[in-house]
Amino acid sequence: MRADDRGGKRATIRRDAYQVADVQNLGFLEDESFDLAVSYLNHCDLPDFNANTRELFRVLKPGGRFVVANLHPMRSAAGRWHKTPEGAKQHVILDNYFDEGERHWKMMGVEFTNFHRSLSTYVRGFLDAGFTIDDLIEPTVTPEQLALYPELDDELRVPNFIIYMLHKP
Repeated sequence: MRADDRGGKRATIRRDAYQVADVQNLGFLEDESFDLAVSYLNHCDLPDFNANTRELFRVLKPGGRFVVANLHPMRSAAGRWHKTPEGAKQHVILDNYFDEGERHWKMMGVEFTNFHRSLSTYVRGFLDAGFTIDDLIEPTVTPEQLALYPELDDELRVPNFIIYMLHKP
């Protein structure tokens, strides 16, 4: 709150600004202007994730954090479940893991394109940009969540997501 000219109080309205831009070029942002950046299911959709990683390093202040939650590289390799004739999931078929590049797939009638990269390619990209890796997490369901949602039992078998906790020294 701040006082108006008549001695009364009025609310200060803060407006967030949204920018539509290519995250591979954040030239509209100043160097070292952020403490924290979060990328949620973004890196698997970028033709050049290294460009985004370098840009995030540039705009983060020293000591800044970059949290990347992404599709697990094992899953972006297009591994599908091998099922019994009755439909029971037996195991994930994983092939061509080291064949990096575009992947095309369809979900609910919509065509998608994403980019598969190996775990070492992601890690090398983060380190080459200057980040240190504070943690790497492969989240799964807890026993409590599984009790509520038993259909998620395959989450205990195969990692679907990965979280990189990065730090700018």
